[in-house]
Amino acid sequence: MKLKPMVFVLLLLLIKASGADVINGSKGLPHTKAAWVTDVGKLTVFVNTRFWGKVHQVESMQYDLPLAVTVWDVQGLFSINYGLGKHFELNITPIVYQDDQTDEGLVPYDTFIGLKIGSFGSRTNSLSYGMHLQARFPTSNKHNILFEPYSAGTAEFGFKGLVSYAADPLYPEDAFNLHANLGYHNHNDVGEFLRHARDPNSQVLYQSQQLLYALGLNIPTENFDYGIEWYGNAWLQQPPLAAESRENYLFMNAVITYKPYRWFQFFVSGEIRLNSDNDETVPPLMEREYLTDLPNYNSWRINIGSRFTLLPTSVFRTSERDILIQKAESRRELFEQIIKERRETESAEEELERIREERRKAERELERLRKILEGQSPQKQDLEEMRRQLEPKK
Repeated sequence: MKLKPMVFVLLLLLIKASGADVINGSKGLPHTKAAWVTDVGKLTVFVNTRFWGKVHQVESMQYDLPLAVTVWDVQGLFSINYGLGKHFELNITPIVYQDDQTDEGLVPYDTFIGLKIGSFGSRTNSLSYGMHLQARFPTSNKHNILFEPYSAGTAEFGFKGLVSYAADPLYPEDAFNLHANLGYHNHNDVGEFLRHARDPNSQVLYQSQQLLYALGLNIPTENFDYGIEWYGNAWLQQPPLAAESRENYLFMNAVITYKPYRWFQFFVSGEIRLNSDNDETVPPLMEREYLTDLPNYNSWRINIGSRFTLLPTSVFRTSERDILIQKAESRRELFEQIIKERRETESAEEELERIREERRKAERELERLRKILEGQSPQKQDLEEMRRQLEPKK
């Protein structure tokens, strides 16, 4: 299959089922996507796990005594990212394990497929633009999980607009960079029942819809990158009362990335929730007695992940000297392009100035002619008066 038809098919697929937020395995920060796409033919694999836990005090309804229980939230996934073309990148992210407060957990959970259309903007411009479409496919038999973003077990759809700023446009990831995302997400869940018991709180009567947003900045050094980001959501149409995680959330995440090799990166990040501990869910009676008085989003979370480059294989043989030579050659080409554009601009400006000078000359000639014509009019009047005076009186 040719590249363009394949991209077109993926685009149609993702427009029909693009989806909710999941950790970013490509360029950018864990929750803030960069507008740049992966280089053509480059294949990377991102592996990530995140966890949270708490000892929770509850009252035993049977013995009227305080009890302590441990609650937790653990997720494991990997993400495959491949550069399809100059402006296209494919992402496939299966969640291989999702805790659901049971001993078994969910293996696997859901799978995300994304298509990034980006890297738009001049090579000499610090700003880049793009869009990300993402599909969530319900590959698990259980959804509406506590402490995780809402899902009703349907194919969901949405998109995100991406903007990135780089202090070094030619090598944007080697200098200070800033990213902003804003997206829309539709859960496509009308008619679904969120509980096995079909009570009025469990049926979805309106499509659940929300806005997703993120802002992040990254400061790279030779061996480490330091980043910070803010991300959250705003519900446009909340899911029903039986839905977990039906509140708005806002997190801040601090990231440190270690880069020992060009083909390998290791990162760790810590997130804290900035909004209040609201819980608007009304669960069926006795369903989760020991989880009462807990917010639907965890108050903190730790992420640990690694990124490996698999293709092209030349990345394993390229030395630092070769990288410096490639960068110098790229910068030379960029400078030549800038000089060429400047010369073309200067030539255009010179031509414009010549046209302006010709126009000024024409205006001066017209002014002189106008003055001559205006000067002739009083002279004609004087001659006519003299002629009348000299004529013999009858």
